Amino acid sequence: MSTTAPVAGIGVGPGTSTPGTTAATPRAARKRAVRPDGTPRWAELAARATVWTTVPSGLWRLALGVGIPVGFSGELAEVFENNTPGWGTAYLVTLSGLAEFLAFLTVGLVRPWGEVVPSWIPLIGGRAVRPLAAIVPAAIGSAVLTYIGASSLFGGWADQLSDPEAPQGLAAVVMTLCYLPMLAWGPLVAAVTFAYARRTLGRRR
Repeated sequence: MSTTAPVAGIGVGPGTSTPGTTAATPRAARKRAVRPDGTPRWAELAARATVWTTVPSGLWRLALGVGIPVGFSGELAEVFENNTPGWGTAYLVTLSGLAEFLAFLTVGLVRPWGEVVPSWIPLIGGRAVRPLAAIVPAAIGSAVLTYIGASSLFGGWADQLSDPEAPQGLAAVVMTLCYLPMLAWGPLVAAVTFAYARRTLGRRR
């Protein structure tokens, strides 16, 4: 006569798992989509994408700043030829650097330094960042950027390219492609700001 005993660790049927494996559940998947501090994975990806929205246009301006022909003609071409390299180069480099810096600030909304001032900053280092001190400027910035992007998309950009001295043909296509990612800048900042506000203001309830 023999007896049959269940063997520990071996499951039969749906919903069971063998030793060394973990059953995947929708709840576990949702947890992996959110960092321990409550930041959604999509918000982190959106913040990273924001940094890249200004890179192509920045590179285009840098090319213009070092004297590479980008398609301008007539008086505009003469202005750039006379001032790049020169003060025009400094202006274009500063403008590109400022745009990239502002885009990078969005990363702070998904990083610890967006909630606590880094210790190396004099006087205020180590202090907690008041949520509204980050939310309000970010919200205003996203609204302004979205408005500028929408204005360019619905007529503004076409008006600029209609200038006979503006880049034409392939040069116009290249310039357009370089500036096109900036249309996503405002909406991306808005999305990341929403996630930051939901996370930080929710802790104060």
